[in-house]
Amino acid sequence: YNIKMSGVCFTSLYVTVENKRLIIAECRITVKGKGKGMMKEELKGPEVCKDPVRLTSYAMGVNIFKQGEDPLLKPPDQYPEWLFQLNLGAPQKLHELDWDTWKYWQRLRKENIWRFNRLHKGKKF
Repeated sequence: YNIKMSGVCFTSLYVTVENKRLIIAECRITVKGKGKGMMKEELKGPEVCKDPVRLTSYAMGVNIFKQGEDPLLKPPDQYPEWLFQLNLGAPQKLHELDWDTWKYWQRLRKENIWRFNRLHKGKKF
């Protein structure tokens, strides 16, 4: 018998041994696809490096070619000053910005667009 339920197929065989009925069940996991019983291959991402020495001495993931290695990191004095002044945290709130700067007006426009979209989310045209 074949019993299918939500992607799992159970196949059972009935075997009679000395007037006793044994049930041998076989479980097979299938994924719904274009073909019958077609198994879907899972895509695997790149390997994650967990070596602390390699993470602190190489720019991991920068090499886009199939061959070659990731480049070595340079000392901090060889990088431009602006690189260390970048804001890597959460973006600044509107009240934290000075009103006569370009970033203030960009943020104000973005927040007004978000507000307009929230207000008109469920309305039909």
